[in-house]
Amino acid sequence: MDKKLLDILVCPVCKGPLTYEKTAQELTCFGCRLAYPIRDDIPVMLEDEARKLNPDESRS
Repeated sequence: MDKKLLDILVCPVCKGPLTYEKTAQELTCFGCRLAYPIRDDIPVMLEDEARKLNPDESRS
């Protein structure tokens, strides 16, 4: 994931910061508890495509 792209991307729901989860290939918003998938090196920043985080998932 390009560092410059990560610096400008925010959560489309709350406009909060995103955390890059390399192993899961996701961008995570802990404020909204959503994880946005990265497919073919392109973040899919749609709320409908996001995965809801489990209660046990927290900041690493």
